[in-house]
Amino acid sequence: MRSFKQGLVFAVFFALLGGQALAAAAEGGGAPRGPAARPGLFFEETWKQVAKGGENPILPAHMVNRHLELKLYGPDSAKLAVTGVAVGEPGYDANPIHTWSGLCGAGCTFAFRDRNSYADLTGAARVMVQTKTSGFHKIHPFIKLADGSTYIGDIELGQTSDFLFEEFRFDQVRWMAFDTELAVTRGNLIDRVDLSKVDEIGFTDLQPGGGHGPGGWSDVAVIRVYGNAVPR
Repeated sequence: MRSFKQGLVFAVFFALLGGQALAAAAEGGGAPRGPAARPGLFFEETWKQVAKGGENPILPAHMVNRHLELKLYGPDSAKLAVTGVAVGEPGYDANPIHTWSGLCGAGCTFAFRDRNSYADLTGAARVMVQTKTSGFHKIHPFIKLADGSTYIGDIELGQTSDFLFEEFRFDQVRWMAFDTELAVTRGNLIDRVDLSKVDEIGFTDLQPGGGHGPGGWSDVAVIRVYGNAVPR
């Protein structure tokens, strides 16, 4: 008798469970879906030294990724430098090749433009970047949309102890319009902008550089952007 009652209970339970699943399918148009797939790597830039070596003004020749174009913004952008040690050479871990803003004025900005594709940075799109800063300097993400509008994000990157990787999703960011000629922000923070066609992606330091030595600069080494490609 007990086994009969147990079987009856299980039968009723599974019947109710099946009814709930059918109801959910009817309301949602199908079975429950899992999480959306995370986008793959859209681009990576690791930098390289030019033949001269040492510290030099940033040039397209410093770029490893041949699919990218280098864009510079701000009155003092030509003073942005690249320095550091190449992969595999002694000292690379502590001093990878990186941009350095110590001689720049405020708002010195660099960005990358993929030659063939816009970036769709909606959903789970994210960026991983290796940075180091000195003093109170912080690094902010920069974007240029397909319509030409430019923005700076409220995410702040950089710490003073070492070259470490930090990561954030673009849907975490609030944006403020950015005047690329004067290198100043405009207006108020915007909770959302349309990130379905992003033309350029980069970084800026809104503070002026303090020269060599500790106290006033920011470094950006390896950059990895994860998003979906949209043909131009």
